[in-house]
Amino acid sequence: MKPTTDLAELVQPDRVHRSAYTDAAIFEREMERIFHRVWTYVGHESQVKQPGDYWSVLIGRQPMLMVRHDDGSVRVLHNRCPHRGALLCGNRHGSAPEGFICSYHSWQFHTDGTIKAIPLERGYEGTRLARDGADCALRDMKPAARVANYRGFVFASLAKDGLSLLEWLGPAKIAFDDICDRAPAGEVEVVPNCFRVIQQSNWKIFLENQLDALHPAVTHESTGKAAHEVELALAQRQEHAPLAYHFLSAFATTPVPKWDEFQTLNYPHGHSILTGYMGLRPRDPDTLAYEAVMKESYGEKRMEEILGVNIHHVLLYPGLSVQSPLQQLRAVRPLAVDKTLTEIWHFRLKGAPEAIYRRALGYYNLVNSPSTLVNADDLWNFWKCHQGLASDGGDWVSFHRNAGQDHVAGDVVTSVIGTSEAPMRNEFRAWAQYMAGVQ
Repeated sequence: MKPTTDLAELVQPDRVHRSAYTDAAIFEREMERIFHRVWTYVGHESQVKQPGDYWSVLIGRQPMLMVRHDDGSVRVLHNRCPHRGALLCGNRHGSAPEGFICSYHSWQFHTDGTIKAIPLERGYEGTRLARDGADCALRDMKPAARVANYRGFVFASLAKDGLSLLEWLGPAKIAFDDICDRAPAGEVEVVPNCFRVIQQSNWKIFLENQLDALHPAVTHESTGKAAHEVELALAQRQEHAPLAYHFLSAFATTPVPKWDEFQTLNYPHGHSILTGYMGLRPRDPDTLAYEAVMKESYGEKRMEEILGVNIHHVLLYPGLSVQSPLQQLRAVRPLAVDKTLTEIWHFRLKGAPEAIYRRALGYYNLVNSPSTLVNADDLWNFWKCHQGLASDGGDWVSFHRNAGQDHVAGDVVTSVIGTSEAPMRNEFRAWAQYMAGVQ
């Protein structure tokens, strides 16, 4: 194995050393230099509708709380009592309209994290934790260094300095513009249930797979064939299969060469976009009813602009995967060098017909849920990749496909074909910069 101090040697233009995936010391450095500094998706503001509503979330190794404060703002706080260090909230979500109370010694806090009450407070008189003491500010819950909200999607950073959220997102903010613009009301609302999946593999393997346009027709072929066989059987009876079958059959009916007709756009900070490949505007009554509502809200020209956006997948490195046309989002929470939590959310388009939500729900259940064969296919491959990388069968991970052939314009790389491994090379360019303290 390469020594972990030689980080600059681990990433080359067309390959990456396997220790970047398997070395526990490198993982700890990733926590410090990447996840404790970059903007991390915390949640959607609709998860915390009322004052005191909260959700717990991990930012790197830090347990945090997203909470709605009395003034309507969304705060992000460390989930830790400043007294003896106990977690203030042990549940994944809940409501504390009167503020947070520590279950250990009953310290109480307002929903902005400021101290509300300390039992037997006179015991602190004359100490640094007195109201006028040198450490009086340490009586409060510690807030995240920076919090920003873009179109209802809340991000936080533990670093006090750095790019603003919009600067960091750059052109990849289209992920949130597209999902919100597709709502007649111009905004979305989270569906308050979340699939959570533990993957026995390094977090980077999941991210690389998101825009890997070669794998779907191979990995998911059997699932796609099964769905397509049903479509054909229904067609023989002159019946039409529901659109949901197309979500799966596309894996079989889109052969490998077809994927080369698509494109990836690769931006600074590791972000990438995969252009659309799945037709989502059939001329069925549900789609026509949705288009009528959109036309009423936006006018025909703007409606066509919105529904004509040609993206399928946006990767926001290092922790978010968004499928905006289908209102899906997957957040990545690394737990260990060989263990990754993914949280899978979906959203309602405010003002859209119920049938459009049901369409997104079908994709959520058939493609992205833990129980679907599609997810099982991917998880199996992720585990096998990690096991193979931990072996002595070779030292390098290949990203040679179309290396040196993609189109470069300034700091944007456009893939020459859809199956180019440009997104993976882009991710590791960003990884190397973060690990070197450049970004």
